[in-house]
Amino acid sequence: MSVLTFVVLALGVVCLVAGAEGLVKGAASIASRFGIAPVIIGLTIVAFGTSAPELAVSVGAAAGGKGDVALGNVLGSNISNILLILGASAAIGGLVVSQRIIRLDVPILISVSTLVLLLSLNNRIGRLEGVLLLAGVITYTVWLIRGARRGDEPDVEAEYDESIEVLEGAIVQRPLYVQVILVLVGLVLLVAGSQLLVGAATDIAEAVGLSDLVIGLTVVAIGTSLPELATSVLAALRGERDIAVGNVVGSNLFNLLLVLGSTAVVSSDGIAVSDAALRLDYPVMLAATFVLLPILWTGFEIRRWEGIVLMAFYATYITYLVLDSGDHAAADVVGPAVLLVTPLVMLTFAVLGFQAWRRHRDRLAQIPPG
Repeated sequence: MSVLTFVVLALGVVCLVAGAEGLVKGAASIASRFGIAPVIIGLTIVAFGTSAPELAVSVGAAAGGKGDVALGNVLGSNISNILLILGASAAIGGLVVSQRIIRLDVPILISVSTLVLLLSLNNRIGRLEGVLLLAGVITYTVWLIRGARRGDEPDVEAEYDESIEVLEGAIVQRPLYVQVILVLVGLVLLVAGSQLLVGAATDIAEAVGLSDLVIGLTVVAIGTSLPELATSVLAALRGERDIAVGNVVGSNLFNLLLVLGSTAVVSSDGIAVSDAALRLDYPVMLAATFVLLPILWTGFEIRRWEGIVLMAFYATYITYLVLDSGDHAAADVVGPAVLLVTPLVMLTFAVLGFQAWRRHRDRLAQIPPG
């Protein structure tokens, strides 16, 4: 392993970020030119674009026989989105959460995460399961679009209108052929970036002695989550505290339904799921997803101290992965400590969330009808 390997790794991440940016801007500009409403652009092109790096990397890894990297990328991205990205965004200044996300989106994410675990219990996600997941993302997107068109989902419309404001200048100024070129260049960069990232990550894994699953859960997952991390942290710094949670929940849903579904479909034998992933990584992803609900109920926001706790758990999880993969003796201490502390923290969040929900219910009961 040489310095060149790390240069290639960084170049792969840059290509992924630039490719996703070009693809989203070009496609959104073309759609707007043909009169498609901003909210529909946001719910389709922008939403799919946030998962474009994960999709390119996972499909490319699966096609190259690196199924563990593909699976680790999806699981690791979902874990890092909640623990790292939401944690970092909240630690900056707290995050505000709309009631719609609590009532609908987080329960849907919990249900989909549980479904993916059930589909994986036989140690494989086959093509048929992949088709089921793809049908789920189509159904979810159509449901969102229909609700936005009827005006039933004002939070969704406001969020995605805001998310494409930065594209308005490009929409007005760029001619059609430039927008088409932008889309094509974006696709090329995504494919090239995914190949560079997976290749370099695999070389690092072999040199350090990490498994493909661990490298997918760490280096690859963090690399493909960089666009969401940058967007959410910048939004928090600018005081736009209501964007990050919706972006993360939506991205996690698309990772499970679109990315994992597509990867399973293109793989000749589906995606193999190791016992190690079922023992640790699936439970961590589910725990991080489940703990969102009680956290969000505590005043409809994620406070700074809650963000710091999420980040601490992520750091501990990554530390354990690296130590365990290297058969380090410290893993025998970190693992049991995490197993002991995690239920206590989740119970604390659950109690606080239940108390906040009861207070909210009591306040609603005191409001006179009409």
